[in-house]
Amino acid sequence: MRSVTLDHLVLTVADIEQTCRFYVDGLGMERRAFAGGRVALHFGRQKINLHPASAPIAPHARRPTPGSADLCFLTATPVEAVAAALAKLGIDIVEGPVERSGAQGPLRSIYCHDPDGNLIEIANRR
Repeated sequence: MRSVTLDHLVLTVADIEQTCRFYVDGLGMERRAFAGGRVALHFGRQKINLHPASAPIAPHARRPTPGSADLCFLTATPVEAVAAALAKLGIDIVEGPVERSGAQGPLRSIYCHDPDGNLIEIANRR
């Protein structure tokens, strides 16, 4: 087998509504319902499925836990502008801008936490 791309990932969250506000208002993702009222966040050609921590959807990770992820999102918007927009929403930047190494080359990144404490990196390709 040869893996080619990531289709989606799952975040286990304490509060789906609070999580959606962060990702929709802060990161510009689109909320969509699917398969019996489940919730996903769409961006580009990817999605993040949201599973409630109080009732994880089977099958699931061995220890589905809110706040255990570390994710990086690429944006065409300069990270300085993203940081300013997040600050207006009361979202603290915990580091950056800093230089990092991404899957396809150098990045300029900022970091914040989502409502569950997941570390969110937002980056520009260099």
